[in-house]
Amino acid sequence: MEEKLSAAAAAPAGLPGRRGQPAVRCLGIAVDEDNVRPGALRLIRELRPQWAPERVKTKLFTDGITNKLMACYMDEGMADAVLVRVYGRKTELFVDRENELKNFQVLRAHGCAPNLYCTFQNGLCYEFMQGMALEPEHVRQPQIFRLIAWEMAKMHAIHANGSLPKPSLWHKIHKYLTIMKTDLITKASNPRFRQEVPSLEVLEQEVAWLKESLSQLGSPIVLCHNDLLCKNIIYNETEGHVRFIDYEYAGYNYQAFDIGNHFNEFAGVNEVDYSLYPSRDTQLQWLRHYLQAYKQLSRENQGSGGGVISDQELETLYVQANQFALVCKAKI
Repeated sequence: MEEKLSAAAAAPAGLPGRRGQPAVRCLGIAVDEDNVRPGALRLIRELRPQWAPERVKTKLFTDGITNKLMACYMDEGMADAVLVRVYGRKTELFVDRENELKNFQVLRAHGCAPNLYCTFQNGLCYEFMQGMALEPEHVRQPQIFRLIAWEMAKMHAIHANGSLPKPSLWHKIHKYLTIMKTDLITKASNPRFRQEVPSLEVLEQEVAWLKESLSQLGSPIVLCHNDLLCKNIIYNETEGHVRFIDYEYAGYNYQAFDIGNHFNEFAGVNEVDYSLYPSRDTQLQWLRHYLQAYKQLSRENQGSGGGVISDQELETLYVQANQFALVCKAKI
C-alpha cells in the first residue's frame, strides 16, 4: 500500500467525541505496513509540527500479531512518544474498526485507555504508555495479578447494571466460521484434512451446544477487553499500576469470558504449557481481588451494590471462568 495524502483529505476532520471528550482528528494518510517509517513521520508532522523532523526517533515494535506498531519520539526516555498503529491487511474481515474506535473513546473517558490523537486511513495514533509489557511469568506473581484483577474490574464496571447489548462471542464465532467456510469446503476432499479438521456441520453443532450450555451459566454482560494476552498488559512499577492496550476485540461480552481468557494466558501463547494454568488456590485469590474491586467500582458508578463477597459467589465465578476458559482460547 503506498503512502498517500489527498488534498481533500489533508484538512483535519473530526470524529464525534464521547462523554465530553474532544473530537478525534481524521488524517487522510495511508501508511505502508511493510515500510512504516515514512508514513509515520508524515503523521508526526501533522500531530507534532513543533518537532524538528531530523531529530525524530522511531522504534518498531515486533510483538504485534495482526498490526504493525511504531513509536515516534524526541525524548530519549520516550516520555513524549506517539504510537502509530497500522492495521494488518484484511483484518477488517474480523475486526470492526468503527466499533474499536468507539470503545477506545469510552475506555479513555473512564481512565482505562491512553489519549487518542488521530485516526488515519489504515490505523490510529495514540499516547505511549510507560512500562513493561508482561510475560506469563509476571502475571502469575500475586503483587501483579492483584493489579490486573483491579484493572479488569475497572473496565467491567463501566456500564455495570445498565442495559447492555447481547454478548459478542457468538456473533464473532459465526463470523469466523463464515470466513472459513470456503476454505473448509475446498479442502474437504483431502482425506488427511477430513481426518484432522471437523466439518463445517460439526463445528456449527459444537457452537450451538456451547451457546446453549454457556448461556445458562448466568455470567453478567460487561464491557470486556476480550484479548488480554500478557503483551497487552503494561506494568508501570514506578506508579504501581497496570494498563491494558489494544482494543481491537473490545466489546460487550460475558464477564467470565474475559477472566477465563486471561487465565489461559498463564500457559503462554506460542509455546503453550497448560501445567502453568493457574491452580484453584491462585484463581480464588485472583477472583477475590477482582470481586472486591468490581463491587466497589460498580457501587461508585451506579450508587448501589454490596461490598461483602460470599463463598458462594466466589465459587460461582470460579466455575463460570473455567467453563469459559474452555471456549475462549480461540480468541473472539
